[in-house]
Amino acid sequence: MNKYKFDKNKYLNRINLTKNIENDIESLEAIQHGQLMSIPFENFDICLNKEISLEPGNIINKLIKNERGGYCFELNALMLMALKSFGFSARPLLGRVHLSGTPTGRGHQISLVEIEGEQWLVDVGFGAETPSKPIQLNFNHPIECNGQVYRLIDDELFIYMLQRKSTEGWKDLYSFDLNYICSGDIEYGNHFTATSPSSRFVTSRVAALPIQNGVVTLLNHTLKRRQDGKVTVVELEENESYISALESHFGIKLNASYSDLRPISSFSD
Repeated sequence: MNKYKFDKNKYLNRINLTKNIENDIESLEAIQHGQLMSIPFENFDICLNKEISLEPGNIINKLIKNERGGYCFELNALMLMALKSFGFSARPLLGRVHLSGTPTGRGHQISLVEIEGEQWLVDVGFGAETPSKPIQLNFNHPIECNGQVYRLIDDELFIYMLQRKSTEGWKDLYSFDLNYICSGDIEYGNHFTATSPSSRFVTSRVAALPIQNGVVTLLNHTLKRRQDGKVTVVELEENESYISALESHFGIKLNASYSDLRPISSFSD
């Protein structure tokens, strides 16, 4: 693994945070909120046929120096580096996504943080449904996050299940346990997620960035802005205005032209 230096000041500047960081829940909340609001969830390196590197130096260059976003393996890796640099007791976990109703393999990276004997789930990489606050590992304690309500429930098979409340009831997002995760586990999950024809990140263009009381999302051509209960939808055109929209709505600077992207028509159904 290449050597790298984590610059705490550059990270704090990137997430627009000026707070003095202590090893407490208030600082943990501030870091999570700051990164979520500043660094977008997106998969455009995959759409440009680029490798997703999890080398720490490459993640720092991409997400901090070049002001790009990423998906869970990049975003939560950066978060974990930051937490450790500030002295938090934190380690990675892997979860199974349940959005389709059928659980995936362990393809979602999250973090477990311990503060004064209490354990917290921290996630900055689940797209539009990412909880914006740390969630304490207690069952059936709903928590409100940026207009959404989440809870953890005890699952007989999967141990912890994160759910979000919807108009139809509680929706399963992802499950996880507290087993030790090694770098090889993460490399396997990242490789599948970035390269498999059955991976959503290979078959779609996606982006998400929270805003006050809402979120802006992109799925292929469809740009949605949900705020204060109102939703606006715009269909993006297949030309250079698409690249401009990525920067204006998500702060994504691709340094590429629209023709460099894999055509949406080439994606599998």
